[in-house]
Amino acid sequence: MRAHRGVQAVLYKQLAEIFGYGAFDGYFSLLVPDGLSGHDGIVRRAETLAAQAKTHGARLYEPYHLFPAPGGLLHWADTEQAAGFYWLTEGPDPNKWPTLSTEDDYREWDRFDGSTAEFVFRLLTDPDRPHSTARWFDTHWFMTYGGHA
Repeated sequence: MRAHRGVQAVLYKQLAEIFGYGAFDGYFSLLVPDGLSGHDGIVRRAETLAAQAKTHGARLYEPYHLFPAPGGLLHWADTEQAAGFYWLTEGPDPNKWPTLSTEDDYREWDRFDGSTAEFVFRLLTDPDRPHSTARWFDTHWFMTYGGHA
């Protein structure tokens, strides 16, 4: 699957290149492009989720579908507390895809209409955002896990 063709939104790509494999506040981790971390990158995760959905069904993600389905969910980040962050791949411009976030029970989805960089900024600074680190930290850091390009 050539999933990376459409998912390298400029701001996400810049975040991944600047920070690499690691976590903001030791909590919020980007799924970097495959090869930067040697671990579960964004393309590999998309392939894994699609294979699991084919085998076990995708009811967990309803009312959405998984990428590469048109308008499907593409997992691009998660937290140590099992929250997942997905782009809703609606429309041809990846820079305009909204972010959907959910807990690991997948019962409720929170939508954010804005850039990936703005989403990360708000997650770190706005205590009213779902899954925000600003509730717990006044200052922020990035913890690298190695494998930085």
